[in-house]
Amino acid sequence: MPVNSFPDEWLAQSFEALTPERLQALRAKSESGRTLWECVVAEKIATDAEIVDKLAHRFRLKVADVSKIDQTARDGVPEQIARRHRVLPLRLTDSYLELGTANPLDIDAEKALAFATAREIRLFLLSPSKISEKLDEMYRSDKAIDKLLEGMGDQEVTTLPEAAAPEELNISEADASQKPVVRLVDMIISEGILSRASDIHVEPEEGGVSVRYRIDGVLRQVMKIPRQAGLPLISRIKIMSSLDIADRLRPQDGRARVAVNGQPIDLRVSTLPAQLGEKVVIRILDSRATVKSLDTLGLNPGEAEAIKRLLENHEGILLVTGPTGSGKTTTLYSAINQIKGEGVNIVTVEDPVEYRMQGIVQVQVQEKAGLTFAAALRSILRQDPNVVLVGEIRDKETAQIAVQASLTGHLVLSTLHTNDAANAVTRLVDIGVESYKIAASLRGVVAQRLMRRLCPTCKEVWMEAPPERLRRWVPTGTPLYRAGGCPDCAMTGYRGRFSILEILTMTAELERLIAAGEAADRIAEAAQRGGMKSLWDSGLAHVVRGESTLEELTRVVDIPAEPEAPARPPAPVPVTRERAAPVSTIFDLLEEQAPPARGSGAHGQPASKVLLVDDEDSLRKVMRDLLERDGYIVTEARDGVQALDQVDRVGPDIIVLDLNLPGLDGYGVLSHLRSRPATANIPVIVLTAKGDEDNEVRVFELGADDFLTKPFRARALSARLEAVLGRRR
Repeated sequence: MPVNSFPDEWLAQSFEALTPERLQALRAKSESGRTLWECVVAEKIATDAEIVDKLAHRFRLKVADVSKIDQTARDGVPEQIARRHRVLPLRLTDSYLELGTANPLDIDAEKALAFATAREIRLFLLSPSKISEKLDEMYRSDKAIDKLLEGMGDQEVTTLPEAAAPEELNISEADASQKPVVRLVDMIISEGILSRASDIHVEPEEGGVSVRYRIDGVLRQVMKIPRQAGLPLISRIKIMSSLDIADRLRPQDGRARVAVNGQPIDLRVSTLPAQLGEKVVIRILDSRATVKSLDTLGLNPGEAEAIKRLLENHEGILLVTGPTGSGKTTTLYSAINQIKGEGVNIVTVEDPVEYRMQGIVQVQVQEKAGLTFAAALRSILRQDPNVVLVGEIRDKETAQIAVQASLTGHLVLSTLHTNDAANAVTRLVDIGVESYKIAASLRGVVAQRLMRRLCPTCKEVWMEAPPERLRRWVPTGTPLYRAGGCPDCAMTGYRGRFSILEILTMTAELERLIAAGEAADRIAEAAQRGGMKSLWDSGLAHVVRGESTLEELTRVVDIPAEPEAPARPPAPVPVTRERAAPVSTIFDLLEEQAPPARGSGAHGQPASKVLLVDDEDSLRKVMRDLLERDGYIVTEARDGVQALDQVDRVGPDIIVLDLNLPGLDGYGVLSHLRSRPATANIPVIVLTAKGDEDNEVRVFELGADDFLTKPFRARALSARLEAVLGRRR
């Protein structure tokens, strides 16, 4: 069983009681990520106050005064950075930042914070427990709620089955407009927006009112509010969205518009009468959010190209299907972003307008005023559009107008709520559209789901074998990962999402089947014969590339009952593993072609692991091909941060490092490697286009083992690798 090491083992030098034997015992008992300070306090070897006092005298550092925290420091240091480095922001000025820390020798943290804030860092001593307590209070504390509720009185409501209801129903507008209630609502909404939540759920329950945020598609409870404050809070939300606070027996829908840090945000509010009171769901719509391109949606190789080919049609219908919250609108707007231009007239009709784009006309549905999807669509067709985006096809009238528009020379984009691509056809038939019209107008269907992406900071290699029912889907020898949990991802192990797609493209066979009114399963079989990959296949490709987990895939998509032929599908080919064209035609940084393939590793030894770090994809592919011919096992990274992550995950025998990298450059990577005991001895060969003497001297001073100037010969790289590895052996 591996023994953990502490990030603050220097602390042992300050306490005679921490003998080498005792320190070894603490290492064996501690959990990963725990500090020696925390273990010393837990084992009652010393108290926090004793440790702070001893370290203050030893390092001549001042002790942090947490009673004088400047709240402006909170805005200068993001929560994830403060929690990652375990520091407490104390005071922020134009020139320096004061921090409380339990590890004043953490040079990496000091440099990172100095870089992130562009200020001089001044350190003060503070215990880990006090840092955690104050971070919770500063960023997202339930105590903050208590402070907001101080002005609401100390009276408690005794819940009696028949007496509580009249009191709940008599909450007035004045009660809901009290300053503490207003501030509480503002805090809940602003925290939800800053936490990347898509929805906020406010739910009355036994003993209080629960507030939950939906982040990356999963609900997470963030606070529970006393009932006497929670019910006025719900009324306040209804007032904001122009709903009737006296009507608590019928569902209501409304809208509100707020500004957070000067950024306007649209809110869509829905209420639902429940047994213990009204439930409120607030949908957060960032109307000025950046519209993504198809290439930035995290799609598999080939999926973005397939959608682009569908968008080359000048008429017809393109549908995006999936449940609520599956990213359909984002995909549609990415498609609009692909085809918009000065010569293209694009008009949208939506409910609500979720994104605002320059260069297109956007129409907001107003059903109370008679501006429905169908009415707006009829008017739009008189405006001579090239492309029409219909937010959703909900009824027969809208569907028929959309089909007619597609048959008369317009490209129509819209959404449907169906489980897969083939069922979009049967859904249109159920609405009332004739099969022959669907066959003539439909150009393609994109079924979509969203999967959570593994947090790059804390994802871990999954050492166990997959469950038996999933084993046939995973190619032998494929490394899988699991979610860890860190402050960056709020301990969930996931951060952000990407789309998985099922793209049905019309063919002559599909057109005949649809016109004949065939069932959805027959349509799906024909589409798969034509090359359509299922949602499961799309998600599995991301799992095989290490972007998500099998657990997340099975949460989003059902496991197919029987695998399609062959029984074990071939591994999806990652982008970085695509075979390059001949070396001489792709990249001029290699001056000669690769030598013939060799079966064994360098020096006849077992194959060594090489990490290639370069931001130029073409050069990496060429070098990878060369090194794999020589029998090396090759891993790639395209920037400095990814390189450090790969070092911890793969444990390479040698690193080939380019100096000119985006973000953290090669100098920074080399410095990090040599400053950490676990990586200090990994040999590094530096690649650079700058062959001057000063640059060469600098990289050797930082600890490089060899230096290679671009352009270089193919055999030169192999020879340098063999020489460096031979010296290390």
